[in-house]
Amino acid sequence: MASTAALTTSSLLRRSRALRGHVFPKPLPNPSSINLARPPPALLRPRRFMCRNAASGNEEAAAKAAAKIADTGAPTIFDKIIAKEIPSTIVYEDDKVLAFRDVNPQAPVHILVIPKMRDGLTQLGKAKPRHAEVLGHLLFAAKLVAEKEGIVDGFRVVINNGPEACQSVYHLHLHVLGGRQLKWPPG
Repeated sequence: MASTAALTTSSLLRRSRALRGHVFPKPLPNPSSINLARPPPALLRPRRFMCRNAASGNEEAAAKAAAKIADTGAPTIFDKIIAKEIPSTIVYEDDKVLAFRDVNPQAPVHILVIPKMRDGLTQLGKAKPRHAEVLGHLLFAAKLVAEKEGIVDGFRVVINNGPEACQSVYHLHLHVLGGRQLKWPPG
């Protein structure tokens, strides 16, 4: 019996930490019935945990649909916000960029920063040398927005590029996120 030990709470905790990120096909057996010399198959063959919620699936579908019409030149929702055809809560504006609150915030502070002139810049992957100035200006505007929102000591700037990154509006835009502890890795 020396080779089989009863599982203690701390040994279960260590084992669960080591297996975090995996899901088991059936519930784990009662800890007192586990023979550590011969662990149950569920503990030997963990599977990768795949987390998909309905919102993620909808975002992926929207991104794929948006990608199909990305380069048609049709006005985007952001073009309509710039033209003041659609209302938004603007937090910063200058001659080159517009920053406004996201209608579906993912953090207490979630601001979108967009160039006023698209000029073919539908996504970062389509940037050309002529876009270098506006790209730098977008980042500087993100910093100004973070200062204005009181999050300059902790914020994240995100650019989704293409359908695999769930880009759903093909008008380059930066997400400025903050107001809470952000986790890593982000995706």
